[in-house]
Amino acid sequence: MLKSLSIIALAGTLALPSLALAGSSSATQAELEQRIEELSRQLDELKAEMAKQKEVVSEYVDTVDSLDERSESWDLASRFELSGEFRSRADFYRASNVFAAGTPLGMTGMDATTGMPIFGGISKGDQENDTLFTNRLRLNMRVQATENLEFRGRLAMYKAWGMQSTPNDLADGYPIFDGNTTRTPNDSALYVDRAYINWTEIGGLPIWFSIGRRPTTDGPPAHLRMNNDKRMATPVAYMDYPFDGLTLGYAYDWGIEALGEGRIRFCYGRGFENGLLWDKDPNAFPVDDTDFAGFSWDVLDKGERFLNLQLFRVYNLYNYPAFSSDFVRYGAGMPQEQGGYGEQKDLGQMYHATGVYTAKTGQLNYFLAGGWSRTDPNGNGMFNDYAAMAMGQSGPNTGSENGYSVYTGIRYDIDSIGLKLGAEYNHGSRYWVAFTPGHDDLYMSKLATRGDAYELYLIYDLPVGEALSRYAKAFMRLGWQYYSYDYAGGSNYNFKPYDLDSDREALQMLGMNPVESANQVYLMLEAHF
Repeated sequence: MLKSLSIIALAGTLALPSLALAGSSSATQAELEQRIEELSRQLDELKAEMAKQKEVVSEYVDTVDSLDERSESWDLASRFELSGEFRSRADFYRASNVFAAGTPLGMTGMDATTGMPIFGGISKGDQENDTLFTNRLRLNMRVQATENLEFRGRLAMYKAWGMQSTPNDLADGYPIFDGNTTRTPNDSALYVDRAYINWTEIGGLPIWFSIGRRPTTDGPPAHLRMNNDKRMATPVAYMDYPFDGLTLGYAYDWGIEALGEGRIRFCYGRGFENGLLWDKDPNAFPVDDTDFAGFSWDVLDKGERFLNLQLFRVYNLYNYPAFSSDFVRYGAGMPQEQGGYGEQKDLGQMYHATGVYTAKTGQLNYFLAGGWSRTDPNGNGMFNDYAAMAMGQSGPNTGSENGYSVYTGIRYDIDSIGLKLGAEYNHGSRYWVAFTPGHDDLYMSKLATRGDAYELYLIYDLPVGEALSRYAKAFMRLGWQYYSYDYAGGSNYNFKPYDLDSDREALQMLGMNPVESANQVYLMLEAHF
């Protein structure tokens, strides 16, 4: 009704000049009719325009109502924070082995006439892969479920070009298992790399609890070499092992400006699950569950300075993990075989302690890290001298062995041209053990080296235009790694770390031809989005 009165009023206003014209003595009948027709046409146009406006208003009201109805669901969707990264990498690798091609290996017995050993194998010499190309895709997600509860996850695909399986002799020669899945090139499927929840501010205190597939890979100081702005995991890089577990932590402020903040965490994880067992079965699977437990302490975290100390114990350490293929459980009195790795056993306990300090002065980033490991074997032994055991000269090594490692590096940033230059060095002793099955060195873990490892690299931030998100960046990394081994075995704690110079006869008898030195050159293109 109001709209109708408004239209009539407007029409009346428009008609006033015509009425005045009608009252004028000079106006003719024809002029009045023409003026009335013009007013009638304008009135029709006005009505049509008002009808359109009504439709627009009605549509707008419907849209607002719809937005009101859907605002809650839109809010739910807006809580998802998504990002990702893609990497293509090319590697050249050449390893010089202890024994040259044609050297007899693997003693099968003794010649009754001469008393000389009989060998059943022949060394193939050195190893080389002129090009290995890989693609890696990671999709990250973060969801704030409530004020104090969030979920974080990451899916990952990692494969070699032209393969839907793992190329030979990657990841220290181990097949895929829980400790290196998503970290070793395999197939083109997306796997869960990380999935965990964080419950913070428990009871209004600076205490948090976290559980799930843990963020335990690429820990400090790996973020410098990997061109990340911040640390990517909780444990020091010496513990590069994706596992399932939990954390209970406490955050604090030192109250001293120079020391900043700190955090201390109790961490627990499971490295192997044995499953359901019969209580009195003589053929029961002879391995207990393997667990990790310990503490990770961010002593200080202030600006560019960071100090972390870490201590954990491994309970019921397996000799070999449960591989994803060629795995046959022990049973029916028959020994278990895992692709030639032999019967799976529980070897005892191990202790591990590491520390890292990182800092930055001007454009120079630097770090110093160190590690200590100690084995505490049961009757099955660790670091067994199988050459002596084969000759009946000894049994399993049930004594404890201590190992250590030192690790240091620098990176200089030339921001004006987007270039970063880095160098790293690490040394491992004879009985050093690193827990790094999830390493990113492709062939052999750098931080597990019993000997010396060197790396030089440069990073170039690509000029790809203005970033459209806070995650966006693209860069290339060119690097060279050199491994020089003093002892055999890498991170393997089953075999004695035979001296590559003085224990050659033992290695030859066992049919082992370990790497003595290796060169690896890599070039990668990485984009974050």
